Amino acid sequence: MKKLLYPIIIGLLAVVLTACGSNDEADKKNDEKETKTTEKETAKATEEQQKQMEEMQKKLDKQKVDEKKTVAIVNDEKISGAEYNTVLSTTQMQMQQFGQDPTSKEGAKQIKEQTLNSLVGQTLLLQAADKKGYTASKAEIEKQLAEIKKQYESEEKFKAALKQAGLNSEMLNAQIAENIPYTKYVEKEIKVEEATDEEIQKYYDQVAEQAKTSGQKVQKLEEMKPQIKEQLEQQKKQEKLVKHVEELQKNAKVDIKI
Repeated sequence: MKKLLYPIIIGLLAVVLTACGSNDEADKKNDEKETKTTEKETAKATEEQQKQMEEMQKKLDKQKVDEKKTVAIVNDEKISGAEYNTVLSTTQMQMQQFGQDPTSKEGAKQIKEQTLNSLVGQTLLLQAADKKGYTASKAEIEKQLAEIKKQYESEEKFKAALKQAGLNSEMLNAQIAENIPYTKYVEKEIKVEEATDEEIQKYYDQVAEQAKTSGQKVQKLEEMKPQIKEQLEQQKKQEKLVKHVEELQKNAKVDIKI
């Protein structure tokens, strides 16, 4: 969005500067010349950025697989290429956010491994949730769908977001129907102890030290305590979840096909 709005902002700024400029005709001509130069430079920079993005996207798309291809089989349940590509795109985005190149040889290898591990882990957890009898009712699916829609100003914007994500209403409903039993299972079966005051203090001291080093202001412990407590407990749950998946995998039959 910034890339599209930037030339428009520059154009509006140029209009304002011209209106507030000198009455001298020569000054006006110079201003117009400078404005045109700025617009050309901005347009050129935008075009170059667009080309770089397109080139990167082509490289990222090459990592995708045939949607109908079976990428793995977990306890006789097949994982499709379409599922792989969806998780792959998320993994690629995460790697880019951390300033890493997902198209490098090492990056591509890491992404493939992470994507497969994520898919296998999710499948094992969903299978475990199903065995435990966790389900999603129609009312629960509709409620979560309504909560998602609330994030958008209109139905049109919601549909546009779905399209951009490569989804339709049916696919979204299916994902919600899977997500609810998964969430119930994790909440009920993966229990962790509350973060202690000592753990919270230790974490706060680390944050405070980092802020001090970079010259930033630090909030008081009392203000940050709820946030730190939640973050520490989420970390504990994530660590326990990873171990739980490892245990499930010991008794599972996993066949990777790519």
